[in-house]
Amino acid sequence: MTDHIDHSYARLEDADLTARMGKVEEAKRLEKAQLRLLHLRLINGGQLTGGKLGPPVCIVFEGWDAAGKGGAIKRLVEPLDPRHVHIAPFAAPTPDELRHHFLWRFWPPLPGWGGLTIFDRSWYGRVLVERVENLATEVQWRRAYDEINDFEHSLAEEGMVVIKLWLHMSHEEQLRRFERRRDDPLKSWKLTDEDWRNREKRQEYNDAVSDMLRLTDGPLASWDVISSENKRNGRVEVIETVIRRLEAGMTRWGVDVPSPDDEEGRKTQLALAFDDAEFQPDPESDPDPDPDPDPDPDPETDAMIDA
Repeated sequence: MTDHIDHSYARLEDADLTARMGKVEEAKRLEKAQLRLLHLRLINGGQLTGGKLGPPVCIVFEGWDAAGKGGAIKRLVEPLDPRHVHIAPFAAPTPDELRHHFLWRFWPPLPGWGGLTIFDRSWYGRVLVERVENLATEVQWRRAYDEINDFEHSLAEEGMVVIKLWLHMSHEEQLRRFERRRDDPLKSWKLTDEDWRNREKRQEYNDAVSDMLRLTDGPLASWDVISSENKRNGRVEVIETVIRRLEAGMTRWGVDVPSPDDEEGRKTQLALAFDDAEFQPDPESDPDPDPDPDPDPDPETDAMIDA
C-alpha cells in the first residue's frame, strides 16, 4: 500500500464548517457559476469550437450521508443540456459484478473526449463502506489504494480531467438532518435502521475517509473537501471548485479557456443567458425564513456515507 508523507493533500480538518451563505448570495453566485460552467462545457464538447473536442471530464462525488450531494449535483447539471452530461449512480455491487475485479463496473460510464460523467458514488466504496463493514478483506482494501491510484493516473495520462469531491459536515449536523427527514412524511423513507446504526461507526468511517484522502491524492487526481455544514455554501463551493479544476484541466490539454472577464467571454455568456429564464432569478421574491432548509431529495441513504 502506498504511504504518502506529504501533508499538502486535502484534509477533513481543513474544511471550514463555520462557512455560511444566505439565499441571495447563493442565487447570485450560482447564476454566475452556472453560466461559466455552461460556457466551458460547450467549448469542451466542441459546440463552440467547430467540433474540436476537449478532454473527457470525470467528476466523482463522495461524502457523508445527508451532506447534500444530491442537491449539489442538481445545481451542477441544471444549466447543461441533458445530452451533454451523464450521471452514473452506483449502489452495492450486484452478484454478477462481484464476479469481477471491483473496478470493472466503473469502466462503461467513463466519458470519452468531449464527454462529461458525474459519478454518484464510485470505486471509493472499496476503501470506505467495504472496509468499515468488512465487505472486503483487509488485504483487498489495503491493496485498493494503489489500484485506484494506478487507475486514475492512467485515465489522467490519457487526457481525462479527474475531479474528486468529498462533501464534509459534522456529526451533529448529520443528526439534525436525519431527524428532519425522520419527521418529514415525504422524506422518512430515506432513513433505515441501518443508517442510524452506522452513525455509531462515525470514528471508523472518519479514519477510512482520512486514509482515502491521504493515500489517493494524486498530482492529476487531487481531492477537494467541500464544507457542506451549510447546504447553500456547499452547493456553491462544489460548482466553483468544478469550474476551477475544469479550467486547469482544459488548459493542460491545450484548450483555449477564455477569461470570463474579457469582452468576448462576457458577450458569450450574455448570449447563453439571454433566452433562458432559469438564469434570470429574482432572489428577493422568495424570502428565506429558514437559513438552511433541507429541500433536496438526496439519493437513497442505504449507508452512512455515499461511497
